[in-house]
Amino acid sequence: MKRQLNLGIRRSGAVRRAGAALALTALTLPLTVAFGSTAQAATASSCTASRGPYQKQAEKFLGLPVDGRQSAADCRAIRAFQTSHGITPNIGYAGPVTWGVMGVVAQQKAAGSNPNKARKCPTNKGRIACVDLTRQLSWIQDGSKLVFGPVPIRSGRDGYETRTGAKKIYWRNLHHVSTIYDVPMPYSQFFDGGQAFHSISGSVWSAPGSHGCVNMRSNDAKKYWSLLKNGDDVYVYGRKSGT
Repeated sequence: MKRQLNLGIRRSGAVRRAGAALALTALTLPLTVAFGSTAQAATASSCTASRGPYQKQAEKFLGLPVDGRQSAADCRAIRAFQTSHGITPNIGYAGPVTWGVMGVVAQQKAAGSNPNKARKCPTNKGRIACVDLTRQLSWIQDGSKLVFGPVPIRSGRDGYETRTGAKKIYWRNLHHVSTIYDVPMPYSQFFDGGQAFHSISGSVWSAPGSHGCVNMRSNDAKKYWSLLKNGDDVYVYGRKSGT
């Protein structure tokens, strides 16, 4: 990761200077979770009639009649959730991956407007970006004031875990491209070696996770770019399920 960062610095000095002048003023709403529609769920794959091992749990989560039997309506609702959260195959089967994402989404919704209720992220540092790996959430605090978020994130997968502890943003690159994986990393803000906040084009809920970076939706990454600067604190804590 360090090799990636060093090469990126040499290649993009001009872009970095241009990016430093960027000012984004558009506000993004706090985390909301949309289950999508049946139109979103329309795919070439057929809807399964099979009952999944987490059928009742999925029915309860989605506000469906809880009977543990797979109906056409159940399958359409489960498939809509799978489609909107990047779960494949999206055939309406209530398996462990789907239920795992539902559990994370439930925790994210429960965070509401007080994600630091447990006071695990320090608030005595001024502006700080908090990252909760357990709930796959991030937000920005300024003392006791919630400045932005919480928003869903995707952290490192097993073997590439996002490292925990107190960090600081030390380098930003608006149009960064990974020199290891050759993929775009827009709105990159590096805080620990090669680990950074940045946006992705896919779903932040999709498995298995990143190579250590904190992946964000595009609008959320843009807002982080406008609110944070070099030297700002970052605090990462918790543990992602499966790592």
